[in-house]
Amino acid sequence: MPTALASALGLDLPVIAAPMAGGPGTPALVSAAARAGGLGFLAAGYKTPQALTDEIVAVAGVSVPFGVNLFVPNPVPVDLAAFRRYAGLVAAEAARYGIALDTATPVEDDDHWHDKLDVLRAHPVPVVSFTFGIPSRGDLAVLRATGALLVQTVTTVDEAKAAADAGVDALAVQAAAAGGHSGTLTPTRPLADIPITDLVAAVLRAVDLPVIAAGGLATADDVAATIRAGADAVAIGTVLLRSDEAGGSATHKAALADPARTGTVLTHAFTGRPARALRNEFTARYSELAPYGYPALHHLTSGMRRAAAAAGDPERVHLWAGTGFRHATDEPAATIMTRLAARL
Repeated sequence: MPTALASALGLDLPVIAAPMAGGPGTPALVSAAARAGGLGFLAAGYKTPQALTDEIVAVAGVSVPFGVNLFVPNPVPVDLAAFRRYAGLVAAEAARYGIALDTATPVEDDDHWHDKLDVLRAHPVPVVSFTFGIPSRGDLAVLRATGALLVQTVTTVDEAKAAADAGVDALAVQAAAAGGHSGTLTPTRPLADIPITDLVAAVLRAVDLPVIAAGGLATADDVAATIRAGADAVAIGTVLLRSDEAGGSATHKAALADPARTGTVLTHAFTGRPARALRNEFTARYSELAPYGYPALHHLTSGMRRAAAAAGDPERVHLWAGTGFRHATDEPAATIMTRLAARL
């Protein structure tokens, strides 16, 4: 330390607060990560362009380095008959909260992709990362012209090679142990359960790009081993979910601390893309029944999930969590990040 990438990002700690869409990632968490000597990412996913603009302006106003993560359009088309069948299956879960599911037409969108590119042209940020897909060369050129360092999330060696060919500056190498959505480019294929240290080493043998490693990193020993494997930095998410600055629901935070929650599962039941979550009644009932289809299933179940979280019902909420969830603690983010770098 510091590695070339750490120096380019202005890191005193090679620890990054990963982007966490849907509420947990907040401007306060991003700012706290930077003040601790690391870096934080705003998650643009699911936000309107105006909401993203407001968050960028808020973080820029405190003069800390930060990044923005974008969901790249990589839709997983859903079979209409399968979608209607699944909507019928989960309708009773939504009806608990007075929500009637629309079984007629799946909602498909691109998460305001081009509008968010315009936001980043108008409000440049130091780092932009991509998840779910690799942007076109033209879109990468638009963002590179803003001065941003471009980081692509990959989950396999083949994806790393494709990202390198596209011309990104660095890779976020994500293992299957990570909480929340996998960044896989092929979401209907099973995820390989490869330890992050092995995955980092394999990517580095194949591609000459700096690596940020993510997935199941919850202790100082985990972080040190991953840096020794060749990563320039690590990204942490699950261990920050209970931090003072995280914005997730009280229901989610309580579930992470619940001793009755004994493990995680990869499921596409909530959104139609594979994601790692704490086991609950919904994953047990529907993981084997759900079709693939993103963002159609995300939109189908989002109202139910919001209502369940507000009602304190963890059994119908996407309790995103990586395999190291037991190490998530209720304390300042800076304390957590500093502890994770203690063995470097």
